Amino acid sequence: MIPLKTIEELIEKHSVLEKELSSGEIDKKLFAEKSKEYSDINDIIDVAKKHISFDKDKKELEKILSDQNSDDELKKMAEIELTDLNLQYEIDEKKLKLFLLPKDEADKKNAIIEIRAGTGGLEASLFASDLFKMYEKVSHKKKWALELISISRSDAGGLKEVIASIKGRNIYSSLKYESGVHRVQRVPDTETQGRVHTSAATVAVLPEAEEVDLKINDSDLRIDVFRAGGPGGQSVNTTDSAVRITHIPTGLSVSQQDEKSQHKNKAKGMKILRARLYELERSRIDKERSQDRKTKIGTGDRSERIRTYNFPQGRVTDHRINLTLHKLDEFLEGEAFDEMIESLTLQAQEERLSNLK
Repeated sequence: MIPLKTIEELIEKHSVLEKELSSGEIDKKLFAEKSKEYSDINDIIDVAKKHISFDKDKKELEKILSDQNSDDELKKMAEIELTDLNLQYEIDEKKLKLFLLPKDEADKKNAIIEIRAGTGGLEASLFASDLFKMYEKVSHKKKWALELISISRSDAGGLKEVIASIKGRNIYSSLKYESGVHRVQRVPDTETQGRVHTSAATVAVLPEAEEVDLKINDSDLRIDVFRAGGPGGQSVNTTDSAVRITHIPTGLSVSQQDEKSQHKNKAKGMKILRARLYELERSRIDKERSQDRKTKIGTGDRSERIRTYNFPQGRVTDHRINLTLHKLDEFLEGEAFDEMIESLTLQAQEERLSNLK
C-alpha cells in the first residue's frame, strides 16, 4: 500500500509546478526541465486525486449499506459502486506504484548497439546482418537516427561485427532488453539435404554516455596509431589513421579504422569506450544493490540466450517471458517489434513491483 503522504506530496508538487510555469518568471533554462516534469506528473495526477478520496468514498458507501433506513434499491446500487470502487482502487494503485518506481537514469539516453556474429560460421554472419537490418527498419519506422560507427563484413553479404549509434526519444528504454544471444534456426541456401542449422549472434545495447556522465582522465588512456588493414572489406588506408584506445585501469580496448581521418577514428573510438565504461560502472552499482537478486529481464548479460528466430515454423520466441509470436517475417521487418518490447517492459515492471519492500 502506498503511503498517503507520498501521494499528497505528488499532488502538491504538481500544484507548485503549475504555479511556477504559469507565473512567467521561471528561468528559460529551467522551463523545459520543469515542463517535462509537470507533463509527467500530469499524466498520473487524476489517478492520484482519486486515490486520495478513496477512503472517504468507501466510508460513504459503507454507511449506506449499514444504515437500516436505506431502501433495498439504494443498497444494491451502493454495493455495485463499492465493488467498482475497490476494483478501480487496485488498478489505480498499480499505476501509481509504476509511476513512483525509481527511474533508470539511462532510459532517456541514446544508445550504442553492437552486433557480432557468434557460432555458426557464414550462417551466423548472415543472421547478424539480418538483425542489423531489422534494427535499421525499426529506427526508420520510429524516426530514430541510426548512424554507423564501424562495420566488418564477411562473405556473401554477412556481417562479422557492426557498431552503430541510435538517437531519438527514450532510445535506451526501448532497446535495452535486446542485449544477449539471439539464436536462429533455418535451412541455409547451401544446404542440399534441407536440414535446419542453428547459429547465433550477440547483441549489446549500451546507453550512450556524455562527458558529464563519466570523467575519463587522459592519463588513464593509451592511444596507439597504426596503419589500417583491410579485414572485412574495408579499403586499406596508406596513412597511419587507425586508432586503438586502451583504458589502462580497466583494460578495455577499442580499435577504430573506418574513417580516413585519425581524428574521426579517435572520436568514434572514444564514443564506444565511454559507453562501455559507463555500462561497466552501472553494472557494478546494480550488482551492489541486488547481491542476492537476479531478475529474468534486463540483466544485460551478453552470454544469456534471450530469443530464438525459427524460420521453418515462422516464429520468434523470447525465452525470458515465454512469449512466441507467429509472425517472424513481420518481426524482422520491424512491424511486430513493439509488441515484443511492450511485453518485455510490462514483465520487467511487474518484477520490479513485486520486489518493492
